[in-house]
Amino acid sequence: MESMVKDMALAPSGEDKINWVKNFMPVMRAIDEEYSKTKPFAGKTIVITLHLEAKTAYMAQVFMHAGAKVAVTGSNPLSTQDDVAAALAKSGVYVFATHGCTSEEYDMYINKALDLEPDFVMDDGGDTVHMLHTKRRELLPKILGGSEETTTGVIRLRALEKAGELEFPMIAANDAYCKFLFDNRYGTGQSTWDGIMRTTNLVISGKTVVIAGYGWCGKGGAMRAKGLGANVVITEVDPIKAIEAVFDGFRVMPMDEAAKIGDIFLTLTGDKDVIVDRHFKVMKDGAMMANSGHFDVEINIPQLEALSVSRKTVRNNIEEFKQKDGRKLYLLAEGRLVNLAAGDGHPAEIMDLSFAVQFFSALHIVNHYKELSKGVHLMPEEINTKIAEMKLASIGVTIDTLTEEQAKYLALN
Repeated sequence: MESMVKDMALAPSGEDKINWVKNFMPVMRAIDEEYSKTKPFAGKTIVITLHLEAKTAYMAQVFMHAGAKVAVTGSNPLSTQDDVAAALAKSGVYVFATHGCTSEEYDMYINKALDLEPDFVMDDGGDTVHMLHTKRRELLPKILGGSEETTTGVIRLRALEKAGELEFPMIAANDAYCKFLFDNRYGTGQSTWDGIMRTTNLVISGKTVVIAGYGWCGKGGAMRAKGLGANVVITEVDPIKAIEAVFDGFRVMPMDEAAKIGDIFLTLTGDKDVIVDRHFKVMKDGAMMANSGHFDVEINIPQLEALSVSRKTVRNNIEEFKQKDGRKLYLLAEGRLVNLAAGDGHPAEIMDLSFAVQFFSALHIVNHYKELSKGVHLMPEEINTKIAEMKLASIGVTIDTLTEEQAKYLALN
């Protein structure tokens, strides 16, 4: 089987990108050095469905060096970087992904990867697991387990589990403390505003920014917007998260009210129809909308288009929707993940932690799948601690340790 990428001639540029991020991923380098010798994944096939950019590519290579046969497909049509895909294919990983692929091609790429009959699947949003439970059920007996990268994907997994339909153990990598605390907060916060600012070339300071959702991703987006000088408004459906936002110093109100005052709207909920027609009707002229909550359904684009008299691209990754009353509303990156579709995704130092979580999740499944029930599992706490210790060591930070008496006092022994 051959990889399916845009153009193998692009590989040198992709190799440069992969080599660059490796410099800032010391935990993954340490994992690579250790497990390339022991090869714990020898004889195993791993299918990875993630945003195919340089950091993902390096993780795929680490798995390959650890003995696995690896196939990678993109989890978002606009986040695949064709030069990175070519470089990864050249290195020996099977790659099925192109930037801007159609929905039909997207499904075809996942199917192509699954044709390799994986033992382990790493998913981002749940599309590959969904494919396995619907159109590719013949592969289920071979699957030892998998892991899920996102909040949205974990929600879908828990729904499958609740219905008694999840056919193999899945580790909720997203829910690992070392993942959501850093990746969702600091990674999403920085990369989202990087994508928005490089796309619009506009100032954030002084603008009213409406953040939809105050989970870990929303916290990161709000924190960075505040740091950039924005007036931040939070919309929420969870009363506990809403009061947390109040105590963090933000204004909280329903989207129906926020829609009237926002200059920039950022959705980070993982749900659909967060911004809909009644909100578009009251938005200010020049209001901009972006999404960092995974799928392109948080902002209801068909309703926005139905209200508009024209739709055109006015700048790369910015579409203008002109309303009947002359107002112009702007949508960034087609409502897809703005940090990846219009940027380079999370910083390498952040993904160093997240992909260490993914690596050890896969290792845990391969070593313990016989003991794990079908369903959603949390990563063992000792692995979280190990990753944090590796990261601290890599940046030269040391911490205190408990004395024996202190440990006894806390009943930790």
